[in-house]
Amino acid sequence: MGKKKIKSWFTGPYDEKEGMRMNEKDVEHFSINDGSHFSITGEILPSLGATGSIRRISVSYFVISPFDPRYRSWETFLVFLVFYTAWVSPFEFGFLSHPSGVLTITDNVVNAIFFVDIVLTFFVAYLDKTSYLLIDSKKKIALRYIKTWFLFDLISTIPSEIVRVILPDNLQSYGYVSMLRLWRLRRVGQFFARLEKDKNYSYFWTRCARLVSVTLFVLHLASCFFYRIAAHYYDPTKTWIGSVWEDFKTESLYVRYIKSLYWAITTMSTVGYGDLHAVNPDEMTFDVMYMLFNLGLTSYIIGNMTNLVVHAATRTRQFRDTIHAASSFAQRNHLPVRLQDQMISHLSLKYRTDSEGLHQQEAIDSLPKAIRSSISNYLFYSLVDRVYLFHGVSNDLLFQLVSEMKAEYFPPKEDVILQNEAPTDMYFLVSGAVVVGEARTGDVVGEIGVLCYRPQLFTVRTKRLSQLLRLNRTAFLNLIQANVGDGTIIMNNVLQVGRLKKFLDFFLMRCIFLSC
Repeated sequence: MGKKKIKSWFTGPYDEKEGMRMNEKDVEHFSINDGSHFSITGEILPSLGATGSIRRISVSYFVISPFDPRYRSWETFLVFLVFYTAWVSPFEFGFLSHPSGVLTITDNVVNAIFFVDIVLTFFVAYLDKTSYLLIDSKKKIALRYIKTWFLFDLISTIPSEIVRVILPDNLQSYGYVSMLRLWRLRRVGQFFARLEKDKNYSYFWTRCARLVSVTLFVLHLASCFFYRIAAHYYDPTKTWIGSVWEDFKTESLYVRYIKSLYWAITTMSTVGYGDLHAVNPDEMTFDVMYMLFNLGLTSYIIGNMTNLVVHAATRTRQFRDTIHAASSFAQRNHLPVRLQDQMISHLSLKYRTDSEGLHQQEAIDSLPKAIRSSISNYLFYSLVDRVYLFHGVSNDLLFQLVSEMKAEYFPPKEDVILQNEAPTDMYFLVSGAVVVGEARTGDVVGEIGVLCYRPQLFTVRTKRLSQLLRLNRTAFLNLIQANVGDGTIIMNNVLQVGRLKKFLDFFLMRCIFLSC
């Protein structure tokens, strides 16, 4: 019987019979399919050098990869249970003195699920932050977990019924045990941090959801503390709620919770208390600590919201500053009105193309050359293939030429090429129109100056909003030198069109052949 390769939730690239690693191809396949394509936390980056490629997500038999999509789904499921814990635990601490039927059953089910997670954690590989290797040794995993979070995780899953049996009857342990389960809140922070790096989710709304969640939890927690302090004070009438409603304990649980939440919100927002205010020293002490904490929380929320709002308006502010600087420069140096208009029009068009996602050159330049070439050829190959200059040349040369071209937008009545300007670029018209004579979509301008290495013969100016492809002379000639046969075809195309248009004389044609 052949070897059976195992790849399940618990197994990475491992051979069941011999306990040996799979080959590089199998490891590559496992690594590619392990993690989200849209999250930057989906896999381990290999280190630099030839040995970096062997450091892949490869785990032993019965060890879970922390990047496995199924384990990530399990973690997400636990986060929703943490939201339940974040509401129930303070509520039980503040308003309940003993377990109730539905809450008891639900709490025990949730505790059982988190206990299962404790067991799973002993089999989850971890990333060594020093070497950035995935540690899949069961012994090292267990030792690391026991030394760090195991004790806290275990205590937070102990059922309240067991604690009541162990501890004395005079010690009211129910609420305190529930508060220990707030240790699970650390998972929520990790969850939001992962969402903020995932392109499937809006960073703005993810950040807002995080801030709202923190605010609601603090308000809920404070309201539960406020009520517990009042309910357990020796004289209920000398409390923030008893001084107004002496029989507050006879009211429904819902009404008491709403009053406590209102008291917590008014204290946080510092809008004034009215009839509600701290009465006894215990309440005053907690109010002082709560308001000091609110100073930091308010600063955190305002700072984050300010950053989000300012970030959204940064591009507009930079555009206005650039326009102002250009206008000041033109006025200070007494530039002609036509030239001032060209400057402002060009800057305005650049802002518009960037804001509408038409010309994200910085983002494109950060991509690998193969991706940039594929993008350029998808967008412009069919157009360049129709240009008279390249009739009959090989597809290889066309592919290389298109990869070197840069798309640019020009507003109406802007000079693209000036007469007698140095021949550094030639332009291919994608859309719009320019005046030479008149060039239309698919025409090329500036090619004579580039090919002859002579000053440009004409001024080229746009008639309306135009999109052009710019090809640098040096890049063009380098490609022609590597494709001599195609270079001859290009020269013949120039000669043929020149004869038909009676545009070039014999001396200019000779210049073309000698310079190239």
